Formats: sequence, C-alpha cells, structure tokens
Amino acid sequence: MSELYPADRLARAGAALRAAGIDALLVTPGSDLRYLTGYNAKQLERLTCLIIPREGDAVLLVPRLERPAALASPAADLGIDIIGWDETDDPFGLVADRLAADRHRVAVANRMWAEHALKLRDALNSGDGPRRGIDLVDQVLRQLGMPKEPAEVAALRRAGQAIDRVHRRMADWLRPGRTEAEVGADIAEAILGAGHVSVDFVIVGSGPNSASPHHEVSDRTINRGDMVVVDIGGTTPDGYCSDCTRTYVAGGQPDPEALEYYAVLQRAQDAACDAVKPGVTPEAVDAAAREIISRAGYGDFFIHRTGHGIGLESHEDPYIVAGNVEPLEPGMAFSIEPGIYLPERHGARIEDILVCTDDGGERLNQVRRDLVVLPG
Repeated sequence: MSELYPADRLARAGAALRAAGIDALLVTPGSDLRYLTGYNAKQLERLTCLIIPREGDAVLLVPRLERPAALASPAADLGIDIIGWDETDDPFGLVADRLAADRHRVAVANRMWAEHALKLRDALNSGDGPRRGIDLVDQVLRQLGMPKEPAEVAALRRAGQAIDRVHRRMADWLRPGRTEAEVGADIAEAILGAGHVSVDFVIVGSGPNSASPHHEVSDRTINRGDMVVVDIGGTTPDGYCSDCTRTYVAGGQPDPEALEYYAVLQRAQDAACDAVKPGVTPEAVDAAAREIISRAGYGDFFIHRTGHGIGLESHEDPYIVAGNVEPLEPGMAFSIEPGIYLPERHGARIEDILVCTDDGGERLNQVRRDLVVLPG
C-alpha cells in the first residue's frame, strides 16, 4: 500500500502550490485526500481537513472519534501530525488558526461540500486584514495526479482484470426473458465477487435503451436479438477504479444494420487505441475514432467524447475530446469508448482502459471486443 501512497507526494504538492503562487491547500475527504495521504476518510458533517501550508509541515485535522481510523491508514506513516478535534471545538477556526495571517491565497478541494467551503471562507476572513481568496485545489494537483506511477498502473491493471472476469461471465445472466434490472442485480453481485469493494455503476441497455449512452437499468424485458450495451465498473480495495463496456446480442441475430455499424465501431476503437502515444493530443485520439465513424455515415450518432481519465475516480483528467490539446504523457490512464446510437432503435459501444506508455498505449482490458451473440 505504501507504493500507492508514497510519502513524497506531500512535498511535491507543496512545491506545486509554491509554483502556482498558492499559500495553502485545504483538502477534505475524497480522491485528493486519498491520493495525498492514503486516508479514505468518510465524508461527514464533521470536518476532516488536510492542511498543506506553503512553508512548514502538513497537518491532518480530524474529528476525535475518527482519529483511530486515520491512524490506521497509510497517513500515519507520513510523519505528519494527525490532530483530533472535540465536539465543542470550532474546526473551521482551528484551520484558520493554523494559517499565518499573510496567507492570502488558499486552494480548497474541488469536491469539498459547499457548507464546508463557505464556513472555511468565513473563518479565514474573520479578522480585519485583507480578504483571502479561494481557488480550487485542482489547479495545483492535476499535473501531479494525471501521469500514474508504476504502482498505480499496476492497481489499474488489477482493476481491469477484475472487471474482465465479470464480462466473461455475461452468458450466465444476460438472456431473453429477463429484465435489465434482474441482469443488472446479478452483475452488481459479480462485480463485488470479482474483487471490487463497491459497485460504481451498472448499465444494461437493451433494444432501444442501448441507444441511450447513460441508460442504467429498467424493468424492460430483454428480447431475442436485442443489442445490449453493458457498461460496468467498480472500485477495488486499492481505491482504483475499473470501467469496461461491451455490446452483446441476446440470442438470435441482430438488425443487419447493427452488424454493419458495429464493424465500423471496431475499426474506430482500434484506430483511437493505435493513435495513443506520448506527445499526441487527446483531441487527435478523439479524431482518429470520429473520422472513421463519420466517413461511414454515422457521425451524427456518435454523441459523446471518446474517453475520460481514470484512477481514484472513474472520471478524471485527461478527457479524450476535441479541444483538449494537452499532450499525452507516459502513465496517463483513460478510456477509449466510441459509440454509435440510433435513437429509438439500438446502439453499441466498445470501451477499454488504456495507459500511455513510452512508445504507445497498453490496453488494460483484454476481454473479446467483437459483437458477442449469447445463447438464448
């Protein structure tokens, strides 16, 4: 676990905030806190806050009743003070007291509750001095977290193998006569059984629902010959996420046009994966898939970006989309998931997680990508 949460991240975060002209980082429970300390803190009305000042040592402020959990986490090995506050304390005032009066620019966690952000703002500006501005911590941390370290790539690889094991069992559950909700419940149980600690999402879109990219599950009964998009993911004990989409046919034969555009989709996904290498922009990777789909006449039916980053969150930077011209770097991890969706008829999507390597891209999902016709 120490390889996933190395002690030097706090020092690198401090250097990054100094370079950005930020005087302090305030990080509350969420992926940023776990990334920096390894502490997977509960999100509560009681404030938990990592304080990283421009100069000096970081401090983790936690409710006293949560201090044993913090001490049992990797944060205890970082050499920082873990301070418990009592029920009668004002934790927001305690944070403000930890920051020198000349700390004018403070960055807060992107996912900090608005209630906490506003109380911290008020506590930081309770004196007579100049008002302190609040920025988002993402401005400081995104460049640290986007390229994944080798231990993180290994964790994502394990997550990919776990979700592949679920897809390989799809014939156990997906068949005509069952509802999407019934199939989804079985899949959710299998995600946990495959080694995840939580189910982040289960999409089982059959027939016309397969043309809705973010459909979840419904009481619709799956029919023979239906196209069925199955997009599933969870979080592993390491904290890293899985995400993989495959499209199936529930027995019988699909609409002939579905076979036609699925072949296009496979070429597009392969082209985007082949385009991945250091220095290439996410925009160019998106274009590699989109141009093939557009040339085949289905451009208007590819209605979302080609991919999103993944790590401690299922969606994070970098986003594989037109307009993103920040070059890819080794270690960046993201999905490649083009789709074609014919409204009120059917649709398909193929999704793999890739890691940018020194000379290309490594697919972390290895389950078959062709249109799988299941028994039934």
